[in-house]
This record gives sequence, structure tokens and C-alpha cells, in this order.
Amino acid sequence: MSEPMRAAVRHRYGPPEVLEIRAIDRPDCGPGQVLVRVHATTVNRTDCAVLMAKPFIMRPMTGWIHPKRATTGTDFAGEVVAVGAEVDEFEIGDRVWGFHDEGLSSHAEYLVAGRRENVAKMPAGVSFVDAAASLEAAHYAANFVKRLQVHQGDRVLVNGASGAIGSAVVQLLKNKGVVVTAVCGTANIPRVETLNPDEIIDYEREDFRQTSTRFHAVLDAVGKSSFGRCRHLLLPRGVYISSELGWGCQNPLLALVTPCLRGKVVRFPLPTNIAASMQQMGALLTEGKFAPLIDRQYPLEEIRDAFGYVLTGEKCGNVMLTFDVGVEALAD
Repeated sequence: MSEPMRAAVRHRYGPPEVLEIRAIDRPDCGPGQVLVRVHATTVNRTDCAVLMAKPFIMRPMTGWIHPKRATTGTDFAGEVVAVGAEVDEFEIGDRVWGFHDEGLSSHAEYLVAGRRENVAKMPAGVSFVDAAASLEAAHYAANFVKRLQVHQGDRVLVNGASGAIGSAVVQLLKNKGVVVTAVCGTANIPRVETLNPDEIIDYEREDFRQTSTRFHAVLDAVGKSSFGRCRHLLLPRGVYISSELGWGCQNPLLALVTPCLRGKVVRFPLPTNIAASMQQMGALLTEGKFAPLIDRQYPLEEIRDAFGYVLTGEKCGNVMLTFDVGVEALAD
């Protein structure tokens, strides 16, 4: 019989209360797969969308009526404990990380994953927590920055610079020599200052839309503004990107229309090539050019609280789950 493990389990879509911590069978790795002991993972906005199937467009990936995966979680950092047939790139004991936005069942002590789930060896000298915090949000940030097509000396405003995506965007832009204006709340200014933006606007004291500066790009990493409200901030051929669909799915629609007008444009990049993002982030972590912002760490038993906190929209950086206690600690 399979050994037991602790996992966050749900069988219907809903709020964090649908999650339960249960002892379930530890999965076995098949051909082309590895079994990983999870040391750290995040609770992120993608996880929230998978948990609740919101927006509705998530359901083709996660299951139309019921979740395809009982266990939540989309990223991980951990250690290989078993290797399946036809696997020659990993050995037992390897430190690995991975991300798959359709789900990895990583909110559990163990998971199985293969090439489809973008498993790779972790960058040397990086902790499990930092590695896990440099996956989901950093992947989206890397795709957004790539589509901005900005260069050294260009000016970019980042709304939501204290979030997991926004803080990663700021660092990626600074690595390109971009002049960054970061927008965040009062309490998060000290954390955002560590990212070395050129200017910080406290949205609780000042409306960033009233600034006299004009930008090559405006990136809304929290989806709380719109192209219409930010258009005047852009230079004649400036670019607006949001991490959200926008009211009435306006951002994808505007991304189709505005390029035809030969002026200020909206881009709505669909994040692709997770493996390339991981390679990029691994190099930056190794070189000391990226440090993920981490807000709070929760044990698996408090996963409902972790999801609830992420859903408040008030987190600063990443919210982590860490695993230290064995399955024997799970109450009957």
C-alpha cells in the first residue's frame, strides 16, 4: 500500500472553506516522472482562480463542473525522492523546482511531475522558499516585461509594485536600465524601496494619475485601473498592460483594436514558455539580480488562512506554504 501524506483537498469550487487537510495516499511516479518531497510552495492569484474557478474561463483547464485535481497548488520547490523509468536528468536528492498554471497539486507533502510540468534543477545556493517565490508571479512578470519592449532609459510606471507580480516587474525593469516609478500603499513603501525604483508614489496620499511625468509604458500589476484612466500618462506611442481582463474583458479587446489606430496601444500578453521564464529567473537568482518579496509563511494546516489573506488583495509580495511536520502529526 502507498504511504500516506498530508494534502489540501477539495471536491468542489468555492471559497477557502472548501479546503480540508487530509491524509491521502502518496502518489507513485510513472515513466518520465519524478516524485518530489515539497519543501515550499506559494498561494497565489492563479491558485485562487483555480480554487474558485473564477474567472469562468478557467474551467476548460480546471474542470467544467468539478475540479479535475482535488489538491490545489501550481508551483513548488523541493527534493527528488524517487525517479521513474526513462528519467535520466534527475537523481534522488536533487533539489528541483517547477510551475504549471493548470495545476500541480503542490499543496501537499509530495507530488509527481514530469517534463510537462516544467520541472528543473534549482539554481545553486538558493533556498527552497526563495525558489518557490520566483516562479508563478515571476513568470507573468517576465512575459509582461518582454511585451513592453522598453529599453534602457525608458520610463515605466508600475501600479501595484508591492505585489508578487509588480515587485518582480520592478526588478526585471531595473535590470534593463529602465527608469521605474512604483505605485504602492503607505505601509509597503519600505519593502518597495528595497527594489530600488527611481520614484515611489504612495497611492493613499496621491493619485498617481495626476503625475506630470509621461511614460513609455504603464503596467497595472493589480488590475485596479484601466487604459482609459491611464491613457493620458502615456507618450504618443506608449503601451498599457494590465494583469487582469478588465471590466467587460476590455483589455483583450483593446489589445486587438488599439494597434490599428497607430497611437497608444494596449497589449494583453498571454504568458507562455514557462521553461524560458524559469531559466531566466534561475540565472538572475544565481547572479544576485533578483530577490522575491515574501510577505508571510504559513504551515499547510493554515492553508485556508493563506488563501483568505491572498484574496484580501493586501499582500506584499508572495505568500508561502512551508512543510516541516510529517503526516503522523495529522489528527484523525
